[in-house]
Amino acid sequence: MLFNSFVFALFLSIVWPVWRLLPARGRPVWLVVASLVFYGWWDWRFLFLLVGSALVDFFCARAIPSASAQGRRRLVLVSVLVNLGVLALFKYSGFLVGELNGLMALAGSELVLPALSVVLPVGLSFYTFQSMAYTIDVARGAAPARRFRDVLLYVGFFPQLVAGPIERSAHLMPQLQQSRDPSARDWREAVELFSWGLFKKAVVADNLAVLVQRAFDEPDPGGLRVLIGAYAFTWQIYCDFSGYSDMARGVARLFGVDLMVNFRRPFFAAGPQELWRRWHISLSQWLRDYLYLPLGGSRGTAGRTAANLLTTMILGGFWHGASWTFLIWGAIHGVALVLSRSLPWTLPRPLAILLTFHLTMLAFVVFRAHDPGQVLDLAGAVASGLAIRTEDIAGLRLLLLLAGSVLAWDLLAERLDRDLLLQQSHALLRWAVILGLWVGIALLGGSFGQPFLYFQF
Repeated sequence: MLFNSFVFALFLSIVWPVWRLLPARGRPVWLVVASLVFYGWWDWRFLFLLVGSALVDFFCARAIPSASAQGRRRLVLVSVLVNLGVLALFKYSGFLVGELNGLMALAGSELVLPALSVVLPVGLSFYTFQSMAYTIDVARGAAPARRFRDVLLYVGFFPQLVAGPIERSAHLMPQLQQSRDPSARDWREAVELFSWGLFKKAVVADNLAVLVQRAFDEPDPGGLRVLIGAYAFTWQIYCDFSGYSDMARGVARLFGVDLMVNFRRPFFAAGPQELWRRWHISLSQWLRDYLYLPLGGSRGTAGRTAANLLTTMILGGFWHGASWTFLIWGAIHGVALVLSRSLPWTLPRPLAILLTFHLTMLAFVVFRAHDPGQVLDLAGAVASGLAIRTEDIAGLRLLLLLAGSVLAWDLLAERLDRDLLLQQSHALLRWAVILGLWVGIALLGGSFGQPFLYFQF
């Protein structure tokens, strides 16, 4: 079930009124039911994974307070092995088997390992990380939930279930348990978040997808088309993913829940470290707290810190999918972080922002490419010249128009230092802007029901 679909509009028009009519004690149960329906809409069989993950972490967390220090470590290990085991089976088994077969073929072996043919459950990477973090947090001193429904709702809360943000139990679980009615401010911010998020997805990301496909999926694209595609994909993935996050936050506000900010105008970052404080914030904080710091963080030597950063970012790239391009993408960001620590940037901020954006864009070319060989082909196309084609001029105009609209919005929000641009605006201006967004969605939006890019991760 997609936020940008009529089915979801019908779903929400049923779920929210019933939730408002129910007493406080019945609301969490209703949200559990709604979340299971929401997730089961893709394939009801995936519900066994979602419920199973929550069940494992519920029992592990419940047993932790009375366990010995060694017992706690074992319970955490059970949670980690189960969650990562499920993730590895569905997401990485085919890749690993393929690589092993390739190595054995190089060694002269005729043995071919059979590859499992499995469908990747939508949102698996997100909710396994969130569920696993709950057990780790309890082992670190957080109080375990008394009821399984609370853990299941925390893991499966439908607005952020399939593409985040990856929430911490200390932040999300109490909000879901208290069932607070939305305030007038919640209503205003919900409308702004959902409208702006849908605009970024339906108008900007879905239209830029055409330019991206021309550059990455068609033969002999030409240098200028590749360059346009590189810029277009950078803005497409930002608007697609941040658009989902904004819509998720907006829907959650209707239920009195405040989800964390997942994007904070990342293309105004003036260096690699700042970029990861602005881009996919929930994942970068998860990797920091549950991987980088346990590895030792920056407490050791410069070499050990560099190794920790590289390990964290490479595994963060691998989290996105079973492909060498994702591993290389993570390594690029890891190297950038290491270099930024050892060679501090002294550029004026505007130049640092421009350089950071283009480094990010180059990394996204690797991210989007089908394989490392295509990266070289695309670079060769650009190096061979920027021959101008008529259709590329039209594509360039479209890119400037769409990316420029988001850039202008983010620039104003950056200058005003607001996560919500319209939160302090006059009511007349706020509703005029929101009406304009919906007019743009109606006139320029792509086909409704287009999947979000991060559903595949």
